[in-house]
Amino acid sequence: MTTTTTGRATGSDAGRIEITGLTKTFGQFVAVDDLTFGVEPGRITGFLGPNGAGKTTTLRMLLGLVRPTGGRATIGGLSYAELPRPLESVGAALEATNFHPGRSGRDHLRVLAAAGGIPDSRVDELLELTGIPAAARKRAGGYSMGMRQRLGLAAALVGDPQVLVLDEPANGLDPEGIRWLRGFLRHLAAEGKTILVSSHLLQEVAQTVDDVVIIANGRLVQAGPMEELEGTPGARVETSDPAALAGALRVADVTSTVQDDGSLLADTADLRLVGDVALRAGLPVYGLRPQRADLETLYFSLTEGTNRNLGAAATSVGAAPTEGDAVSGREGADL
Repeated sequence: MTTTTTGRATGSDAGRIEITGLTKTFGQFVAVDDLTFGVEPGRITGFLGPNGAGKTTTLRMLLGLVRPTGGRATIGGLSYAELPRPLESVGAALEATNFHPGRSGRDHLRVLAAAGGIPDSRVDELLELTGIPAAARKRAGGYSMGMRQRLGLAAALVGDPQVLVLDEPANGLDPEGIRWLRGFLRHLAAEGKTILVSSHLLQEVAQTVDDVVIIANGRLVQAGPMEELEGTPGARVETSDPAALAGALRVADVTSTVQDDGSLLADTADLRLVGDVALRAGLPVYGLRPQRADLETLYFSLTEGTNRNLGAAATSVGAAPTEGDAVSGREGADL
């Protein structure tokens, strides 16, 4: 990594998030346990885990809102407190109610912009980008949940930051709003921005993110690109005689397995090949579609039986409270 005389990272590391050995304890409770992962510029990373897994605590440590017990969380090689102009380095939306209810949406953004020396023209630009210009002069306290999410996103983007950290940004959005958010985040990633998104909407995450980080009980259980986590692609085919088709595919050097529902799972992503083999074998095909491990299946296979909120597992120092339960210290209000 290269840094300037002001301490600002430059080059490809400027927007990289690096979590290294990050740990946070509240008394005897380990909220985050030796967590290590990275988030790359130009990519959208989904941050997943059961309630109480430590996601919010991790994000708060990254943003300097909670002091780590151990380890380090950096943005472009610097902790949040070390960033010379944090508003222009990282934008965050952790809560959809972080505004004065009696202030208009536009005035809320103007206050944030003024604090960073940013002109009002940026505020008007963001109101258009996030689709809330009509509501901009109304009191934010009267906004719907979806409108609050859009206002929070606009606030995170005031400084045109390189890094964007979002906690449950799709909450309260209707299907059209979720589709808009997906496209908007993809646009920002295409501009080279680093985007870290915490979410419980697994199907939406699967359609949006490039990389996934999954934690449970404060520990990393899986991380990597979506295409790698989804496993080897295959083809699922429905036919009148799956055993006969399996034999025909074997001749074509394609292995396959008959499933419990009577369908055949072939170890190839070439649907045309499977269809051609079935045609030559004189076997009707009722259904033929690509098959990959979906994110929901992967998520539950990795976290099932490890959610401390369900009492299935405990940390080495004792039973854990659920997310939002009171623990010693003000920082533990939301894990």
